[in-house]
Amino acid sequence: METKTTESDDAKFWIALAQIQGLGNAHLCQLLAKFGTPENVFNATLSQLKEVVSPQLAATIERGVDIDLVQPTLDWLKKEDTHLITLADSTYPQRLLQISNPPAILYAIGQLHWLNHPSIAMVGSRSATPQGEKNAENFAESLCNQGLCVISGMALGIDGAAHRGALKSNGGTIAVVGTGLNIVYPAKHRDLAHQIAEHGLIISEFALGTPSIANNFPRRNRIISGLSLGCLVVEANLTSGSMITARLATEQGREVFAIPGSIHSPVSKGCHQLIKQGAKLVENANDILEEINHLLPRQYPIKTERGYETPKEIDTLLAAMGFDPISFEALLEISGLTTEALSSMLMLLELEGKLATLAGGNYQRLI
Repeated sequence: METKTTESDDAKFWIALAQIQGLGNAHLCQLLAKFGTPENVFNATLSQLKEVVSPQLAATIERGVDIDLVQPTLDWLKKEDTHLITLADSTYPQRLLQISNPPAILYAIGQLHWLNHPSIAMVGSRSATPQGEKNAENFAESLCNQGLCVISGMALGIDGAAHRGALKSNGGTIAVVGTGLNIVYPAKHRDLAHQIAEHGLIISEFALGTPSIANNFPRRNRIISGLSLGCLVVEANLTSGSMITARLATEQGREVFAIPGSIHSPVSKGCHQLIKQGAKLVENANDILEEINHLLPRQYPIKTERGYETPKEIDTLLAAMGFDPISFEALLEISGLTTEALSSMLMLLELEGKLATLAGGNYQRLI
């Protein structure tokens, strides 16, 4: 069966392994480290499997792939702009490889090139103030106007405002969700989810059909921070999930930023505590750009008062594209650029009206 999945033909083995009840991501990665591929895991003997996992899990794996469980996901992958990304793929986000316990598998809907684009995480309270939501939307729009991508969790409040701000700019936004991708949570964000899928990207490490479970959201948060160069907390209570994301960002070596607020507001107390602990107090998007500028790829276009500075490599890339539709992978091979540099250049060319993004993730030169 042909599917839009990993670069190898073993999608069903990846899906089957990830769907085994009780097999967490850490054990899954340990199995891959020992046996190399999911197919090899399923071909291992019971005694070999017991060296890594419990006898119960070993027995489940030894029984092989349950195609009835896997087939719905394979069918889902036939839909337009649906993807399966695994640790074996070159499209796997490089920043996630830098964190502990990176997800072995990601399900995605939308434009994959955002995965390796320079990004900022934005998180905050679900019960945000009107000013907090306005701040989130304005910061996201400003950061995206500079060519960055904004990552958040598609929750109510600050998350939703961050995604909306990004969509008002260049559409560069990634929603990392804590459910299966055939479920929209919260349901109120159904229209927002469709917009993100069309212009940005929605990803999850959870299998299709996984409902909203409280324990899944801290796991989701490590991906939000892990994908980013830094994490901006807009509003947060002291015990909120946003504080967990900020802590994870610090542990992952990411920059942490916080917007101050009223000393009387409970949703400002988390931001104030982060600032006391060393997070950078920010008042505008430039405060963030100053901190992350040294982390951006050399070819990354920074917007100035005169407009975008266009590196010579962009002109070379445009000349090499030809006028027929071409995939991101083919452009990588032609250009010799890094994934991040190429993503930045393609975004710049699209903003300038020099190329268009086509269905299926291909690109076409317009001039």
